[in-house]
Amino acid sequence: MGRNVAQKLIATHLVSGEMTPGQEIAIRIDQTLTQDATGTMVMLELEALGLDRARTEVSVQYVDHNLLQTDSKNAEDHAFLRSACQRFGLWYSKAGNGVSHPTHMQRFGIPGKTMVGSDSHTPAAGSLGMLAIGLGGIEVATAIAGEPVYLRMPEIWGVRLTGELPAWVSAKDVILEMLRRHGVKGGVNRIIEYHGPGLAGLTAMDRHVIANMGAELGATTTVFPADDQVRTFLRAEQREDDFIELVADDDANYDITETIDLSTLEPLIALPSSPGNVQPVHEVAGRDVQQVVVGSSANPGLRDFAVVAAIMHGRQAHPGGVLRHQPDLPADPAGPHENGRHLRPDRGRGQAAPIRLHGLHRHGSGPRSRRKQSADLPP
Repeated sequence: MGRNVAQKLIATHLVSGEMTPGQEIAIRIDQTLTQDATGTMVMLELEALGLDRARTEVSVQYVDHNLLQTDSKNAEDHAFLRSACQRFGLWYSKAGNGVSHPTHMQRFGIPGKTMVGSDSHTPAAGSLGMLAIGLGGIEVATAIAGEPVYLRMPEIWGVRLTGELPAWVSAKDVILEMLRRHGVKGGVNRIIEYHGPGLAGLTAMDRHVIANMGAELGATTTVFPADDQVRTFLRAEQREDDFIELVADDDANYDITETIDLSTLEPLIALPSSPGNVQPVHEVAGRDVQQVVVGSSANPGLRDFAVVAAIMHGRQAHPGGVLRHQPDLPADPAGPHENGRHLRPDRGRGQAAPIRLHGLHRHGSGPRSRRKQSADLPP
């Protein structure tokens, strides 16, 4: 019997146990991700473990959360984290290099690898065909020390995508549709794997948006195949050598199956106070709001900003409200081609000119190569 992508990832890293849903398994971890709000405890745990050097292929400490310097506490934490990276042999990404999950996808993500991170949106790396799981600090610390991660084998939830996204509908609406159908607990003890012909129209950054917010479903993680879209992304990052094809076998089975016809989706919105409180935008249009924030851990793609730019072109925000944007982008996710045609809100209709974003601050990027073992990512 053939295997799906999630099963292939687990099978190639299986240390002990059987891949039967509900049974305990142990898997070997290739990469880790920590950030400054959680990394301090991880580094202290590494000290307590008596670790000499990291035993993983790649471990990266990002500074992207506690950036406000109202006193010395955050700065002292950052100095400690940098010194710990030098001691244990981790990459250190200083403030301004970008938010952890999109930056890691660009600079370090490799199809076929496993990763754990002390950030809830670690599963975003599943967009490249990785098995990436968000865990607690002590589990991440032991993974850095070379120990396997133990978990209960999840069910594999196969979501088949068909059709193409209509105008003004984005990848965000795909994951919001999943939340509309299943709520914030629908993915508990499950790995969501997207497959089907609809994937051909979703870029790697589109997939990042979907995998990122799988955490809001309560899923263990989300995986996508490593296909031509992933190759295109890595080529744009000058890392095509890292690409390996990783797709489900033709006769692969899933524990749970579902289908989403992308052509039937419409713009959706999650209302307060839960990501599962999803409504069609047309049903809440006109409702008064006091503040709109564009950009966060769930808005890593330039397309999110392109849509807002198109709507706001030639207009001002309502005098009774505030519009803020907070890009978390470390660099162009797939080069100028991604920034133009693929980011048009009318996606495929052809009646609008390409959207160009001006005046948006974008963070600096790290090195093109992960193979140079250095403590710092330069700006």
